[in-house]
Amino acid sequence: MTGPEMLKEQSLLEDLDEAELKKIAGLVKKLTFKKGAYVFKEKEDTSGIFLVHSGKVEISKMTPDGWKQTLAVLMKGRFFGELSIVERRHHQADAIALEDTVILLIRKEDFERLEKEDLLLASRIMKRLILVLSKNLRQMNEKFLQ
Repeated sequence: MTGPEMLKEQSLLEDLDEAELKKIAGLVKKLTFKKGAYVFKEKEDTSGIFLVHSGKVEISKMTPDGWKQTLAVLMKGRFFGELSIVERRHHQADAIALEDTVILLIRKEDFERLEKEDLLLASRIMKRLILVLSKNLRQMNEKFLQ
């Protein structure tokens, strides 16, 4: 089991109190990946929200003409795969560990159970998720306009 102290530095969970972090810690699965290993591949079923505890993860996609396009490089405290708790879909890109990496996974099924058992906590996480996604969208829009 992952302790709440491992979750305190996660941007998605930074607004949660100690009791809420303990509840989330009971759900989280700790995964380790060696440099170069796939966290997931494009078109695989989504499995949950991946929280980067240590290391770096590259999110990339192959272009139609066969070139790898890096979409993001995520480090400690960042998260990805979040759309898996919002919609049923396959991954739209690859996620690869750029160095030895520890990921904390909140599985989709566990988040759905949390929604039923503690709607307030699930809502707080979803609100934070929306805030981060909207910030990222604004930043992408600004880059596009420049």
